[in-house]
This record gives sequence, C-alpha cells and structure tokens, in this order.
Amino acid sequence: MLPCLNKSLFGLDCTGCGAQRAAVLLFQGHFKDAFFMYPAIYSLALLLLFLVFNLFYKFKNDYKLKIVLIIINAVVIAGAYIIKMFFILN
Repeated sequence: MLPCLNKSLFGLDCTGCGAQRAAVLLFQGHFKDAFFMYPAIYSLALLLLFLVFNLFYKFKNDYKLKIVLIIINAVVIAGAYIIKMFFILN
C-alpha cells in the first residue's frame, strides 16, 4: 500500500486515508469491513461506475446527475472525516 504523505509528515489522517485498504477489502468481498474502513467507498464506486458508463452512453440530464453524485461524495467524505477526527479519536 502507498503510505499517506499527510499522515507521515504531520501525524494526521487525510480525507482519503483508508480508501486503498477499503478498495482491497471490497475486491476481496469483505463489504462490511470496507465500509467501516472508508465509508465513502460505495458512493465513490457508484460515481466511478456512472462516469465510465457515461463515457459510452450519453443521456439527458447526465450533468445534473454527476453534480448530485459529486455532492453526495463530498458530504459523505467530509462527514466521515469529521466523525473520525473529532469523535472517534478523542
């Protein structure tokens, strides 16, 4: 696994810490463990699947759906980070 530069330099997790391990767990079939490792793994996977699908098939309002998925990802990532940093670690 690639080490987190932010964690190695400053000792603090970044918003993406755990994503690599969660992706490996997801591919191994450990779905619950992947979620607890990085809660945004499923929303990110959904966004990536949509973006790949949208490369080949264009449809009406795809731009709005992309924006909604991006906002959902941002909220999940920020929420999980806040919970991890301020409630779990203290």
